[in-house]
Amino acid sequence: MRRLIVAITGASGVIYGIRALEMLRDLGDVETHLVMSPSALRTAAAEEVGRGAEEIRALATRVYSHKDIGASIASGSFLCDGMLVAPCSIKTLSGIANCYADDLIVRAADVCLKERRRLVLMVRETPLHAGHIDLMDRATRSGAVIMPPVPSFYTLPRTIAELVDQTVGRALDQFGLRHPAVKRWTEPEPD
Repeated sequence: MRRLIVAITGASGVIYGIRALEMLRDLGDVETHLVMSPSALRTAAAEEVGRGAEEIRALATRVYSHKDIGASIASGSFLCDGMLVAPCSIKTLSGIANCYADDLIVRAADVCLKERRRLVLMVRETPLHAGHIDLMDRATRSGAVIMPPVPSFYTLPRTIAELVDQTVGRALDQFGLRHPAVKRWTEPEPD
């Protein structure tokens, strides 16, 4: 069984993290390890998706407190395929770029980088100033993949859900996880 850490931060776009958990569950052979920031819980419940903490946590195989820097995922001995931060706030990006591991999200990301495991950051901010770009550059030079959730219009999406699924599916591609919802350029639709 494969293992993936999924972190959801308080940036707009918590649906990306939620859909990642749902799509990973669809695949059936991926163990998910979830960490959510307090801001993510607030954004999810009050502002964007109307889902409570328990409903979101139920999507994961294992859930950790963002404060638990002694959790298994905070150690290089925890074997996994990597970590997806969806969405990734600028605050979390800053912590990762500066190795400032004051919570479990940043610590687990730092461990993925030091162990040379895949770390995909779905950075959710626009417009960007030079400081944001510098942080993305620094995280990239440390080994992170910066993957802002930019929609793919070649798929001719009809709904926001289709846009989200395509974007999340492409993020999962970064871990070698292929979800059937992803439409591939010039490839025929599956039967």
